[in-house]
Amino acid sequence: MVTIVLHEILRSSNSRRETKWLFPSFGQAGHLTRQHFARDLKALAAAASPAGLRNMPQGATTHDLASRLEAGVTTALGWRSVVLVGMMGSGKSSIGRRVALRLGIPFVDADAEIEQAAGMSISDIFAARGEAEFRTGEARVIARLLDGGPQVLATGGGAFMNPDTRTAIAAKGISIWLKAEFEVLMRRIRRRHDRPLLKTEDPGATLRKLMEQRDPIYSLADLTVESRDVLHDKIVDEIVSALATWLGVGGAAASASAPGDLRP
Repeated sequence: MVTIVLHEILRSSNSRRETKWLFPSFGQAGHLTRQHFARDLKALAAAASPAGLRNMPQGATTHDLASRLEAGVTTALGWRSVVLVGMMGSGKSSIGRRVALRLGIPFVDADAEIEQAAGMSISDIFAARGEAEFRTGEARVIARLLDGGPQVLATGGGAFMNPDTRTAIAAKGISIWLKAEFEVLMRRIRRRHDRPLLKTEDPGATLRKLMEQRDPIYSLADLTVESRDVLHDKIVDEIVSALATWLGVGGAAASASAPGDLRP
């Protein structure tokens, strides 16, 4: 019997309750057989279909509709990964964690996995081995991680520049460009000092040059969502809605909330 253990989802009690709701068979023993998993996915697909959403009980709340939409996205995603790409400071990690929690799937940070594999920080890898060797290792790690879906995978700013990595992401995931304006990125980047590519005499000029080089490649992503200074949940809503539309899940507008006006 093949057992699928949902380690990442079970790290909090809230996630455990959400998992039992998404997959009723999970409540039996903390794991799912492939047969039960397929049965629960079929039920979720029916609930999140256009017909299922139309048949919501009268008086159903926006939260109820959004919950069904998120369940539908998770079901339609199958074993694929949601891969976040974009410039440093665009919020791939912070927003990615919230998207993963919303969808009830694991979150993985590619940079953290690279650091763990190398036994040193990204900055130290750049200093000791150079960018070229870092990029080679980065591509290997991301290729391996893509076999671990479903998940939300946050990638480093330069990862999507690699054509082989883009091909692997297209085959095993859905790519989302978190697009941010220069001013937004600079405000965020100033808070941290661990960006090796910006350790130059003029970080602003370096950032502009990187954006000029990378934005045309980022635009090849399947979806684009604007990262800006609003509540993170607003961005998460937009990502879930965009995924629902891309995957053909009914009621995509259900997760959209009123425009936010607060900083994340």
